[in-house]
Amino acid sequence: MKKIKINYIFVTNCLLVGLFAIVLSISLLPEASVPIYGGNQIKPIYNGNRQQKQVSLMFNVYENSQVVNSIIDELNSRGLKATFFVGGCWADDNIELLNKMVQCGHEVANHGYFHKDHAKLNYQQNFEEIKLTGTIIKSLCGAQSTLFAPPSGSFNDNTLISADKLGYKVIMWSKDTIDWRDKDLNKIYKRATNNVSNGDLVLMHPKQHTLQVLPKILDYYTSIGLKQVTVSQNIM
Repeated sequence: MKKIKINYIFVTNCLLVGLFAIVLSISLLPEASVPIYGGNQIKPIYNGNRQQKQVSLMFNVYENSQVVNSIIDELNSRGLKATFFVGGCWADDNIELLNKMVQCGHEVANHGYFHKDHAKLNYQQNFEEIKLTGTIIKSLCGAQSTLFAPPSGSFNDNTLISADKLGYKVIMWSKDTIDWRDKDLNKIYKRATNNVSNGDLVLMHPKQHTLQVLPKILDYYTSIGLKQVTVSQNIM
């Protein structure tokens, strides 16, 4: 039997070439994050048009329907419009109020169904949460929502990709009043107004203390020439 001589240098070079080919082929694969709004990758939106003197109040709604109603009345009394990101389970129980939002010209947007942590959800779970809520909003008040705000601002790539697939822009904020935690009217007012800039998206919730300070916040925006518009108008 002949002994086979192994050229270890040749074998090593072959392995290196093969490894390089594998790495190259992987690098040429499409990225998991496909492109959408605002650039070459899927990205959430943190502010509106910085060239226009306008600001948007955005209310995340899962509770306190009576306060929501009063917020709508306060805005209506001034001829102003806001964006309400509603939870699907809240919308189910507040059909009349949901329709009031639409009839008064406010924007109804998507906040998921059960206020889940979307960063912990896979693609299908993200897709289902967003799609179900959009379907419910459409069926209950006729509004076609095109904006999605992930609860607690928590999201992952699956959230962005599924939202894009469903035709939604993912909305975050540039100013957070943290009114869900703090009941201090002065703190909420300062967070909504300090260094407020063109295109700011101001996050709020339907809390009694938020309702109390809302007129003062709106008065301040008016005094500095900031027009109150919906989020969709702001990000155009």
